[in-house]
Amino acid sequence: MAVKVGIPNALLYYIYYPLWQAFFNEIGVQVVTSGKTTKDILNNGVREALADACVPVKIFFGHVMGLKDRVDYLFIPRVVCVNRKTIYCPKFLGLPDMIRHSITGLPPVIDIRMDSRQGYFAMLKAYTEIGSIFNASKHSSFRAYKKACRTLNRYNKLLQSGWNPHEAMSLLRKPGSLSKPPEPSLNFAVIGYPYNIYDSFISVNLLDKLRRLGVGTITTENISPLLLAWQKNCGLPKRLFWTFSDRALKAAHLLFKQGRIDGMLHLTAFGCGPDSLLNKFIELEAKKYKNIPFMTLMIDEHTGEAGMSTRLEAFVDMVKRRKEALACLK
Repeated sequence: MAVKVGIPNALLYYIYYPLWQAFFNEIGVQVVTSGKTTKDILNNGVREALADACVPVKIFFGHVMGLKDRVDYLFIPRVVCVNRKTIYCPKFLGLPDMIRHSITGLPPVIDIRMDSRQGYFAMLKAYTEIGSIFNASKHSSFRAYKKACRTLNRYNKLLQSGWNPHEAMSLLRKPGSLSKPPEPSLNFAVIGYPYNIYDSFISVNLLDKLRRLGVGTITTENISPLLLAWQKNCGLPKRLFWTFSDRALKAAHLLFKQGRIDGMLHLTAFGCGPDSLLNKFIELEAKKYKNIPFMTLMIDEHTGEAGMSTRLEAFVDMVKRRKEALACLK
């Protein structure tokens, strides 16, 4: 029977799961995921996590609770830096330790440090070390890592073609299984961290709600990294320290400049330090573009679907009426 490794469907799952799954499968390890976020998962996470943790971290705890008795190992890598320039949120770095000291009855936790600043081959060494846990040779781990990187490249290309992570993962498994929706009447930018936007429970089905309202969406993950790189430091003395914040701010600046969107939403989690700074920077930039309405949506474990729906419907209606009025003036 194959060894089972559990990967929680939270936080970095939306960015790296295709790579992780491909790597483990190639070295003969079965991957088990925790599935979609539910109310029970949230409640378990709130009970076990630190009181001052943001809701995405609390949900991660809940996903671990749902996985720990079904797998032989838990994969919670200590992802520090992947671009040699910015780092992930400090809570990401301490996540393996928080999990170990908060939840009992855990299987062994794989918490390999991944930090590209440690050298050109740092990431390869990290995955070779992971492979050694399962008695995979260096050659096998290297081959698995290269295949996993190709899978991640295909995944990122699907994201940049306009698909969201769930759709892109489906297309990786079965190419051609999905078709593009009809052209929407409005297009909104939805800025925020991927684990907030794409977790339908955290975001209260934000993307689906917008789709039903006839609104197309573009997120940071739909934009080529080369275009984001051209934004440099977005007028700041230096770039933001945090990877997701830096990318989100650059995406907001780029989309404002291009002017091809009808509105912008920033989805932010209550209690997130980096996000509070990011929101202020986006808000200041939005004031320069009076023709693109901007709204912040804050979420936490108490966010209700009715309140979110009301705000979205009002914002969409306002943008639609404004667009119609401007068209009449022309």
